[in-house]
Amino acid sequence: MDTRRLLRTTGTVTAAAVLLLSGCTAEGSAGPRAAVSSSAARVAAPPAQPPEIPAGLRPYYEQKPVWRDCGVPGFQCATLKAPLDYDRPDAGQDVDIALARRPATGPGKRLGSLVVNPGGPGGSGIGYLQAYAGIGYPAAVRAQYDMVSFDPRGVDRSSPVECLSGPAMDTYTQVDQTPDDAAERTALVAAFKDFAAGCASRSRRILPHVSTVDAARDLDLLRGVLGDEKLTYVGASYGTFLGATYADLFPGRVGRLVLDGAMDPSRSALDLNRDQTEGFETAFRSFAKDCAKQPDCPLGKGGPDAVATRLGAFFRQLDAKPVASGDPERPLGESLATTGVIAALYDESAWPQLREALATAMDGDGSGLLALADSYYEREPNGRYANLMAANAAVNCLDQPPAFPGPDAVDAALPSFRKASPVFGAGLAWASLNCTYWPVKATGTARPLSAKGAPPIVVVGTVRDPATPYKWAQSLARQLDSGVLLTYDGDGHTAYGRGSTCIDNAINTYLLQGKPPQNGKKCT
Repeated sequence: MDTRRLLRTTGTVTAAAVLLLSGCTAEGSAGPRAAVSSSAARVAAPPAQPPEIPAGLRPYYEQKPVWRDCGVPGFQCATLKAPLDYDRPDAGQDVDIALARRPATGPGKRLGSLVVNPGGPGGSGIGYLQAYAGIGYPAAVRAQYDMVSFDPRGVDRSSPVECLSGPAMDTYTQVDQTPDDAAERTALVAAFKDFAAGCASRSRRILPHVSTVDAARDLDLLRGVLGDEKLTYVGASYGTFLGATYADLFPGRVGRLVLDGAMDPSRSALDLNRDQTEGFETAFRSFAKDCAKQPDCPLGKGGPDAVATRLGAFFRQLDAKPVASGDPERPLGESLATTGVIAALYDESAWPQLREALATAMDGDGSGLLALADSYYEREPNGRYANLMAANAAVNCLDQPPAFPGPDAVDAALPSFRKASPVFGAGLAWASLNCTYWPVKATGTARPLSAKGAPPIVVVGTVRDPATPYKWAQSLARQLDSGVLLTYDGDGHTAYGRGSTCIDNAINTYLLQGKPPQNGKKCT
């Protein structure tokens, strides 16, 4: 079962199962207490903080991170304290914010810290840094910047939100999310209520304090502790919303910001979910066109409509009778199969894997699609889930009021969702109900973000992005007073580091020289 607006960064399926690997040894800890390497000692003491930082927050900004080896060569980890409630910093209640970095490799002038965020919400920044950004970003960028990331509050090592046990999550992900009758509808609503109740029971203290605004304030705390006067940042997917929120809160502290695979903060939860449904339909049609040209396409020949019709028929078969998956407790039904397909649509490099998984599933072996679904949910072979889904719901349900007040509203919206995507529309509409039963009232609302007074901010949009439709990037670039739109005419989720020399050169020039691309620049 998909939770609302899970915005994952590139590589959710093939490379991305590697992108989010854990690096530190324990949640919320700095890892082994090994001696700090000589390269770790090159951190300047934090400068005196500007007067606009409230006195109650200054002790937090004056922290000095103790960087320690965390078991991944070249990286160090540390832990900061942040106030649980920024409105009451003197209350004596803190959260742990886990950090990781790879010091600038040189040669050349050190430009400070480059903070990266992979999206989610709920994605581990530390895992992303250690498995991808800290080793895969262009060498010139890594030479001049300390590569830094953090697990946002509520995520993985940073005072994580917890909701359900592994076996309970297995049950949750198999609930039919396209109810055909009153009994199935009741079961789906009960599943959402049980999930919310589990979060309230296990994470009551942290749940009211994991909004994107809270995370953005932690991001400024990180900037100050790192000793950087301005924030340099690359955010992907949901990370663009985090970055835009930061810029709107602290425009005078914005350095070089890249927002890749942009969200539109002015859209309501309902509109965002429906827009994303259209995005997955666009991505599926690209896959369908390609599949029909391949000799091993299990969905046959013809145009995207014909391919979609066959996939829809297969989903209905699974709804009536799941197939074996290699796990007797988790046969492949419609819900897990749909999640597996959606996972593969994030990255066109996963299309061959999706064709093979569909072919074997149609022959009665659902293990391939189950593996794709498990990668999406970050389920480990031992049955343990990362807290991605819990954190995702916790952040989304605080950031905006729920998309629907109840099941009757979903019924009324189903035609528009089915129009947006005949194959995925119904399931994504019902998935949008998850925040309806959330135990904490939303603290945010949809609104434009302008970041008035900030220097140029580069907003990147991919024309056929499944998870963050291109029109969101266009809208965010217009909302930001200094927004600069950079367009990638391609497939897949996000653009930087995905094979376009034009995109990479434009972003590298901005990060290294401070020269943004021309507004409206297009790349292929």
